[in-house]
Amino acid sequence: MSIAIIPARGGSKRIPRKNIRPFAGRPIIGYSIAAAKQSELFEHVIVSTDDAEIARVAKELGAEAPFLRPAALADDFTGTNAVVRHALEWARDEQVLTKYACCIYATAPLIRSDCLREGYQKLVSSGKSYVFSMTRFSYPIQRAIRRVADGTVEPFFQQYIPARSQDLEEAYHDAAQFYWGTSEAFLNDIPMLSSASLPMILPRKFVLDIDTPEDWEQAELMFAALKSTGAVA
Repeated sequence: MSIAIIPARGGSKRIPRKNIRPFAGRPIIGYSIAAAKQSELFEHVIVSTDDAEIARVAKELGAEAPFLRPAALADDFTGTNAVVRHALEWARDEQVLTKYACCIYATAPLIRSDCLREGYQKLVSSGKSYVFSMTRFSYPIQRAIRRVADGTVEPFFQQYIPARSQDLEEAYHDAAQFYWGTSEAFLNDIPMLSSASLPMILPRKFVLDIDTPEDWEQAELMFAALKSTGAVA
């Protein structure tokens, strides 16, 4: 059995009520719920929240919200793995036996059900603990620049400044969409950024990291552009 777990706490600071804020006509969490359901991979699509309104909206959108997450797991410092582990422990206590779990972020409006299916197949066929979404940095990280105390700048890595960009190693970052894993791996806190994981590389055009109002505005523009081409529903 596989279950989807969508973390959605109520206390977002930079974008208030972020997880249920309307995005292109519906609560943003609705895109994650819809992709999970359309994938037909999950016996349960569970929203883990500490907030009664988010729980209500999640149920209206077709997910389950069978518990309210304790406050100790809903602060600014609680990691995703702790939230997933809590949901899996609840499932175990309720005799819902799960072999695989997929953590899906609530603010991922470009998530696609076919990617969830591809990630699941990769996890099962590889025998690894995790498969998670990843994408390439658009600019060489070796040429990153910092601002220093006197207001001037300096490179993080001076030795790479003379290098041609095509000679620098490509770097990747978490795409912040989904994290497939075995229930055993999540429950035992096996590190994800390790040899226990395989990446699933997503095109950059399908990756958004929505943390600020400016990010939100850019995300809606990207969504509208992709929708006009039929790339997203």
